[in-house]
Amino acid sequence: GYDFNEPDPSKRGTPFSYFTNGVAVSEVEVDTLTGDFHILRSDVLMDLGCTLNPVIDIGQIEGAFVQGMGWCTMEECVWGDKAHKWMKPGSLLTRGPGFYKIPSFNDVPIDFRISLLADAPNPAAVHSSKAVGEPPFFMAASVFFAIKDAIYAARKESGVEGHFTLDLPATAERIRMACTDKIVARRLGSAEAAASYRVPGSF
Repeated sequence: GYDFNEPDPSKRGTPFSYFTNGVAVSEVEVDTLTGDFHILRSDVLMDLGCTLNPVIDIGQIEGAFVQGMGWCTMEECVWGDKAHKWMKPGSLLTRGPGFYKIPSFNDVPIDFRISLLADAPNPAAVHSSKAVGEPPFFMAASVFFAIKDAIYAARKESGVEGHFTLDLPATAERIRMACTDKIVARRLGSAEAAASYRVPGSF
């Protein structure tokens, strides 16, 4: 166990028996006119120790990755506040798939490659294995950052360089408006306003 109230860090104990680690890289294609995107390829490598059943583990990784991709790019929380006066303050509009889009077959990476780290036994668990349910979820951040890199390239083609903020989730609206061009500049009144515009949300 772990004692959070113990002042001496060396006596607090060990909160976890082991950690499940992984790494991912993704390649995306962004439509700068609509904000739509496709994941051309994603590679995921997970350290699961000595896997008990590779088929089940790979299925868990695929599912968690796609769920995380939806979280990074689609599942926007909309709360009742001053910007959304038509909703009761503090209430959540997007409570489920009836209110926001979740990943479908068309959103899965076209080329999806999952690998398990070999010869990495975990002495702290059953048969040297590791848990796999949630850890691959955040591997999908690779999709978000690939989208941001693609937007950087689109902005550079329009003569706009430097840092910009892209909030999660990277919805089609946010991607489109971040891809600064003449259309966005005309809508916002100037190229300067377009370069620094931060999309508040999709609603």
